[in-house]
Amino acid sequence: MKNKIIVGLMIIMSFIIISCDSNKKSNEPKTVANIKVGISMATLQEERWKKDRDIVIEELKKLGVKEENILVQSADGNEQKQVTQSENLITQGIDVLIIFAQNGEAAGPIVSSANDSDVEVVAVDRIIRNSDLDFFISYDAYTIGTIQGEYVTKIIDSGNWIMIAGAPQDPNAALIRNGQMEYVQPLIDNKKINVVLDQSANYWNPDEALLYTEQGLTANNNDISVVFTSNDGTAGAAIEALKDQGLAGKVIVPGLDADLAACQRIVAGTQSMTVYRKLSIIDKYAARAAVALALDEDINQSLDIDITSVNNGKINVPSILLKGKDQMFAVDNSNMEEIVKDGWLKKEDIYKNVPKSEWPNW
Repeated sequence: MKNKIIVGLMIIMSFIIISCDSNKKSNEPKTVANIKVGISMATLQEERWKKDRDIVIEELKKLGVKEENILVQSADGNEQKQVTQSENLITQGIDVLIIFAQNGEAAGPIVSSANDSDVEVVAVDRIIRNSDLDFFISYDAYTIGTIQGEYVTKIIDSGNWIMIAGAPQDPNAALIRNGQMEYVQPLIDNKKINVVLDQSANYWNPDEALLYTEQGLTANNNDISVVFTSNDGTAGAAIEALKDQGLAGKVIVPGLDADLAACQRIVAGTQSMTVYRKLSIIDKYAARAAVALALDEDINQSLDIDITSVNNGKINVPSILLKGKDQMFAVDNSNMEEIVKDGWLKKEDIYKNVPKSEWPNW
């Protein structure tokens, strides 16, 4: 009887051990074919984020990662949901997490959870603050602002201006604003322009940009020369407010991201410009960095690009910051073909609302 009890206990213990082992990562040598990659998207509600996701996935597959080993979740713009989703991805045994953070401040716990599970973390476009982040890839946000500032001030250097910055939750927004002010501040100092309203759009919320534009127009009897928005989403909202007053196309409105809707507004004459970043470059580097980190490879050799560092409030994070003029530049009605040639958007989509007889010949 005693022997039967012992055998029974041994069987139970073996089941427990097997069960525990099943929740751990495999001990087999890591290869591209067996690594598992998690992708956490802040949102897929805007077109550019869908393109980011698709480019990252395609590059991972080209590198040899199996499609079934690529796990994607979207937080729909909810920072707490992103934390929960990312922790869920970590429990599924991923080796590396690529994250497009909704809020660089709030995403710190994601990195902590990943560190505890030996999961590497690559942040794309928005750095994750105060964490032991493994890698960061983005475009130089200050340079984006200078592109916008130079463009706008070359067109107009007087009048009443509304300034609408990006999300205070996004460190990039402050850097973009600083770049803009390199060109705008001298005009303020010389009293050539009058900033009648200066606000930030929480989480890049277009509804806030719409409200601020309406407030600025009302307070100044529609006497506004520029609504200086920092991305295409807020630009589109500002233009809606301008349309209501019959001012769309008469007021300068810049943007960022080269969204399809923004490019359609540009060729229609209601949005002045957008900054086009070759997002496929950072997306592909994100995929390559993720694979290199998952395989414990030397990331400097794997990426073959100058790697700098960005302090996130806790550590100096190894980073790629692109800022070359061939990598990002202003796009308006005069050079729209550049983003078509680059494969970002299709000509027939951009000019969908324009009579075909008025399409450019390129």
